[in-house]
Amino acid sequence: MKATIAGAVAAGLLAAACATNGSVGPAPTPVVKSTLIGISGEVSEARLRVYIEKMVSFETRSTISDQASPVRGIGAARKWVESEFRSIGDACGRCLEYASPSDTVTGTRYPQPTVVVDVVAIQRGTVEPNRIIIIQGHLDSRNSTNENVTDDAPGANDDASGVAAVIESARILSKQKFPATIVYAALSGEEQGLSGGTILAAYAKSQGWQVEAVLNNDIVGNSRGLNGKIDDKTARVFSEGVRATETAAMANARKVNGGEVDSPSRSLARYMAQIAVDHMPDFRVRMIYRRDRYGRGGDQTPFQDAGYPAIRVTEGAENWNHQHQTIRTENGVFYGDTIDYVDFAYLARVTRLNAMALASLASAPPPPVEVTVNGALSNDTTVKWTATNGAATYRIWWRDTISPLWQHSVDVPSGQTEFVVKDVVLDDHFFGVQTLSVSGFGSPIQYAGPPGAFFPPVEAPK
Repeated sequence: MKATIAGAVAAGLLAAACATNGSVGPAPTPVVKSTLIGISGEVSEARLRVYIEKMVSFETRSTISDQASPVRGIGAARKWVESEFRSIGDACGRCLEYASPSDTVTGTRYPQPTVVVDVVAIQRGTVEPNRIIIIQGHLDSRNSTNENVTDDAPGANDDASGVAAVIESARILSKQKFPATIVYAALSGEEQGLSGGTILAAYAKSQGWQVEAVLNNDIVGNSRGLNGKIDDKTARVFSEGVRATETAAMANARKVNGGEVDSPSRSLARYMAQIAVDHMPDFRVRMIYRRDRYGRGGDQTPFQDAGYPAIRVTEGAENWNHQHQTIRTENGVFYGDTIDYVDFAYLARVTRLNAMALASLASAPPPPVEVTVNGALSNDTTVKWTATNGAATYRIWWRDTISPLWQHSVDVPSGQTEFVVKDVVLDDHFFGVQTLSVSGFGSPIQYAGPPGAFFPPVEAPK
């Protein structure tokens, strides 16, 4: 079916994009607002502290540390995380399934072949159990020397903070049911070359998971930067602009039509930024147009390399004196990743951001499989998309090509899969489509064309 709207009317619906954060659009529905604010209110600073205190108590969680000791090393830490997941599962009537994807890994950071194990809890969706939303952090830690398993490596912030956010999200969200599946993962081997992320991405592929989003939380508990300045109101979200699995044909289409900043990972970053705009007036997401910090990496990368939408969530101000450091004091400066440098109020804000994003993604329909545009040599733009199960409404978005954020939108009923945006020239704009549930939960906005497709990547015409 087809419909039209005057460009002047559409422009009047919405103002220009917000310069600092998310897209400008209709306010969240009362159901969405109340649901997500309720989830946010359940995040407990006290519980986050308990989780990190316990992880720090294992002294080191190096992937190459003792796997058999009940009190020290990576093995004991893994068993504890699994026990936490099982306690959460018991509390929700055994609503969680458990998995331990593993592999024996060798490499320059492994003195000998080492069994690397991820700890995973799965909350199956009620409607689309194979559509997967993942939150993860890495359990392993290190000190100044990667091979040093003798000295302590508490890893309070890197990355017990991320794992704490994962566990707390599981505790809260397991009380509810969602159409899509949520996976909670504590990974190992990150410090040895992203082994845990590689293992879980391979496991997702072997299970045939339709991965819509991966929220990788790595170093999310500190608010005081190396310069002493405090930033407890910002989280940085890193995302790739061009998908790692882009084919030559897709690249040719992108070079002609655009899409360099509209991979599904980038769309996922915008989605998280919008969650903050809509539900966290005292907090914001700073989107970073880069896969990771300069010259560094995280467990989102193996998922991107596998073609899955993935982002990295990181604190707004890092202090490198408290990352990858053997505990010591030199020239009056303390080095070490201890719990004293975790800001639990800040970590709670980051956890709220994650929990609300997870709930929103898992409650919304998936993005359309394919979105296309047509409007060459015309003042109007025709947008087409595939019908999506669970979509009560489709929201068409467009923006100036130099705008990083979506600026204008119009809603279309679920029975339509084609819409003509009058007096909006395709040459001058980018377009995308979002699906919305009956309650108003929205999917990420999918950019029109192969660069933006969430699943699977759509092959560009040759």
